[in-house]
Amino acid sequence: MKLNGKTVVVTGGSSGIGRAIALRCAGAGADVLISYRRNRQGADQAAGEIAATGRRVEVLQANLAREEDITALAREARSRLGRVDVWINNAGADILTGNGGRLTPLEKLDLLLAVDVRGTVLASWAAAGLMRQQDGTGVIINMSWDHVDLGMAGENPVLYSAAKGAVMSFSRSFAREVAPHIRVNILAPGFIETAFGEDADSRFRDEVVELTPLKRWGTPDDVAAAALFLASDEATFITGQMIMVNGGVV
Repeated sequence: MKLNGKTVVVTGGSSGIGRAIALRCAGAGADVLISYRRNRQGADQAAGEIAATGRRVEVLQANLAREEDITALAREARSRLGRVDVWINNAGADILTGNGGRLTPLEKLDLLLAVDVRGTVLASWAAAGLMRQQDGTGVIINMSWDHVDLGMAGENPVLYSAAKGAVMSFSRSFAREVAPHIRVNILAPGFIETAFGEDADSRFRDEVVELTPLKRWGTPDDVAAAALFLASDEATFITGQMIMVNGGVV
């Protein structure tokens, strides 16, 4: 699958899944803009790897909870890249590790609604606004969660379901709104080896492996491979769909 000559925006591209997606897209021939909120070092490291592939890369700080940052991100993406063919809303609030894991349930909910829901909606609107002004077609990919249909008990899963379920529903409706010139699809990762998975205790890690039909945790590159497919011309008749990247858990 190739993205030769295409331009891609990846929010939250400084680490984990976003970084893997940015590298995959660059490896497929795309020029890439990655945004980050706090992890400038990670963003610069990812940019260095992308530059080593010979592709153009841009880095921009943006807090997806701030409307003005999203507006600036869209403006700079067009200015720096010339056009935006693919926009991937990967950035999401961390309520599982570090300071995020120590927030109260209400604080976690407010953060998820601000970043994952409102940020995704506003960024999708901004991306579509750019794409409608261009010749050709565009692609928007949003991030949900594999358990939004099945459900999962627990404080964090309940909150995560509210946010990521909203992303799924919005994306399916938005796909109808912006068709036929823009495709909108959804990725729903399961248990992936990001910071959460790496920090999990060995018992929980083993339980996940046992629960998963493919008997392993997923990797950021597993998700990136699905993102590349949806971004490519191999998926030109796919819109409004959610692909679960979870080893068969759901």
